[in-house]
Amino acid sequence: MSRMCEGRVCIVTGGGRGIGREHALLLAHHGAKVVVNDSGAAVDGTGGDASVAQHVVDEIVAAGGEAVANDGSVDSWEAAQRLVNQAVETYGDLHVLVNNAGILRDRVLANMTEEEWDAVIRVHLKGTFGTSRWAAAYWREKAKAGEKLDNRIINTSSVSGLYGNPGQTNYGAAKAGIAAFTQIAARELSRYGVTVNAIAPGALTRMTEGLPGMGDRNEEQREAMNPTWIAPLAVWLASSQSAGVTGRVIESSGSELAIAETWHRGPSAPAVDDPEKFDAVIRDLLAKARPNADMSGRDKDW
Repeated sequence: MSRMCEGRVCIVTGGGRGIGREHALLLAHHGAKVVVNDSGAAVDGTGGDASVAQHVVDEIVAAGGEAVANDGSVDSWEAAQRLVNQAVETYGDLHVLVNNAGILRDRVLANMTEEEWDAVIRVHLKGTFGTSRWAAAYWREKAKAGEKLDNRIINTSSVSGLYGNPGQTNYGAAKAGIAAFTQIAARELSRYGVTVNAIAPGALTRMTEGLPGMGDRNEEQREAMNPTWIAPLAVWLASSQSAGVTGRVIESSGSELAIAETWHRGPSAPAVDDPEKFDAVIRDLLAKARPNADMSGRDKDW
């Protein structure tokens, strides 16, 4: 078997459990040197356990791979910088950043607290920004020095953010933000030889098993939601084979791969300046427009 990421230095945030763990293990299996980041926090982001990341490192090393642990919380600006620095100081470079860390604090909007909102936005959105910012600055200096790069940022979005899921205004807003972040960062970093893409995974993990309907799946359905299905896409995106693919959000589960198509301008009409005319104009445009998607990404039948 070819080793698609031979010698590439990869950071995986949230790499101690679930999808992140599978990313880290398969990247290492394909020859990557992996910095496994995980604070070991609970699903809601509280607490911490440094052994969570170390356990994955031990698995990688026992299988003959190379890895080191990092238990910093990516929502910290300083911890994000230390994480990038650790990769460079340990292995001499950084080629791939996989932003996967996340938490859940689901609540309907009318009951959501400020802390539940802030915590989720901080870990997902700021956590993606912080690590990406420090990696981007490092790569920019290398590019300015004349080095030709073939590097990657791989973010983690969600159908909750792309299509909307009740009870997750905080999580969905963060994941939608990550999708937009991915598109913009892709445009900015292409000049340095860095591609930026996102995976919107469908997987049964400790973060999703409590969601409505997830625990009721039969064995075949549960296998289709195994996080091992997501890792091969991450390895391909991390490898040189994915060169030229950037700014895209790719949905992945054990049952389907799909490209999430971004916002596009739909039907249009000349501007009007009289509020009384808007009802007829907007309703006509809505009648011509494609409806919003449901959670499967297909036209929603309201």
